Amino acid sequence: MAIQVAPEIETLRKEIQKKYTEVASNPELTFHFHHGLPLAKILEYPEELMAELPPEAVESFAGVGNPFSLGEIAPGETVLDIGSGSGFDSMIAAKMVGPTGKVIGVDMTDAMLEKSRKTAKTLGLTQLEFKKGYAEELPVPDRSVDVVISNGVINLTPDKSASFNEVFRVLKPGGRLYLADIVVYKPVPDAVKEDVDLWTA
Repeated sequence: MAIQVAPEIETLRKEIQKKYTEVASNPELTFHFHHGLPLAKILEYPEELMAELPPEAVESFAGVGNPFSLGEIAPGETVLDIGSGSGFDSMIAAKMVGPTGKVIGVDMTDAMLEKSRKTAKTLGLTQLEFKKGYAEELPVPDRSVDVVISNGVINLTPDKSASFNEVFRVLKPGGRLYLADIVVYKPVPDAVKEDVDLWTA
């Protein structure tokens, strides 16, 4: 049985929080990954999904794909966004579920949570709430969610099995997972797994 070598979990989480605090606080800066509206356009988010969102809803977006391209979200459904960041995908989902639905964004970075909550309040999205938490320990009841979305976050978690176990714990029977993420098709050297900088984006 292979043993995965990874940085100590708390160190890893602190470094990820540090990086994404910077993205939330200073979105005008250049990072070693694409972000903001240019990234949303690269990932081919339809213009109609972004049309009603203010700049602060998209400027700190740092996903890797478009989870909404994988399936529909219906009015009245409950959606969970794992690693919601500045709330870009959560706000799009909130528009889709409408006032009779519910969207829960979960993130571990205070600066991202502060930004997403402020923008959601400005937009009057009362069906949207953001909670602090980890992908491996979701603050959501069992079998309470119709759709889980996640965009470039599971790859940042040190325990991916625990993250997926949590996804299937919170999904209702017949629920759906719309996952956009990075996949590696060959073994990652232990030296790379031990490099915190390579885990943070």
